[in-house]
Amino acid sequence: MRFILIFCLLIQTGWAAAQEKYVLVIHGGAGTILRSQLTPEKETAYRDALKAALTAGYDVLSKGGSSLDAVEAAVRSMEDCPLFNAGKGAVFTAEGKNELDAAIMNGKTLEAGAVAGVTVVKNPISAARAVMEKSKHVMMVGKGAETFAKEAGLEIVDPSYFRTEERWQGLLRARQLDSTRQQLGHADTAASARLGAEMRDYKFGTVGAVALDRQGDLAAATSTGGMTNKRYGRVGDAPVIGAGTYADNATCAVSCTGWGEYFIRLVVAKTVCDLIAYKGMSVRDAANELIMKKVPALGGDGGLIAIDRNGRIAMPFNTAGMYRAAITENGRMEVMIFK
Repeated sequence: MRFILIFCLLIQTGWAAAQEKYVLVIHGGAGTILRSQLTPEKETAYRDALKAALTAGYDVLSKGGSSLDAVEAAVRSMEDCPLFNAGKGAVFTAEGKNELDAAIMNGKTLEAGAVAGVTVVKNPISAARAVMEKSKHVMMVGKGAETFAKEAGLEIVDPSYFRTEERWQGLLRARQLDSTRQQLGHADTAASARLGAEMRDYKFGTVGAVALDRQGDLAAATSTGGMTNKRYGRVGDAPVIGAGTYADNATCAVSCTGWGEYFIRLVVAKTVCDLIAYKGMSVRDAANELIMKKVPALGGDGGLIAIDRNGRIAMPFNTAGMYRAAITENGRMEVMIFK
């Protein structure tokens, strides 16, 4: 009787809810996302898109499907949505092209696959999975990756499929900012500082998912159009296993979003896992160590999502906002944008 009374009290205080097991977490990018700059209609559109991606992944898990299938389904949903910087709606390079990167990793086997700089593959995350499962390699880039994706039976589209007017205008704005900043030189002026802050926003934009299935297997997937106005051949952290994407059943699964150059230098995704493995940190503490301390200490910005083998999650970010959502094993959804 005493045990029953204590348990009822714990439920009333929210302890049971705090122990709820999460099975899927997604993100749609981090950056200067301010409520004042997001119309109610646009906010609703983003929330609906995140819910759709979450549902796509959860439908897989609720039927006993694998974490790999779940993260691929969730990311494909966001790649098909023009609101996000991945697939349809990807940002433009300095040359006016859409170049796409993606990676996926199996936490059970540590197998991984990635593609970078592809321009005609409708769903780069599926190409990354094909590299993992149908080749001896981990990463393929450019024309070679496109040829492989076609041979693997994936959908190939004309490059114009990825174009959206909003992203094109973003490129024109980025070019203008870059030109103006060069004219200002390195003078320490308020205008230069303001322009620098605006230009930082063009370095963000990625989608990703991490999942835990009924078999206890973890998986992570990340997809991106990269950086607006990026120079020829630039590749960020998203397709780099260990930097922007990592999964290991022994620790956790991680997908990152932010200024890729810093995430590569700190090997962020793998380091989160290592802090859990070798220092005994919780997934939340390990994620915060990278996102709230190490990345900003170097001058970088961004965030990540992570889920550990027990279904505990972390979603830290050091920017104004991050599109993110999570769902528990009983189907309870949480969708968040702002701090």
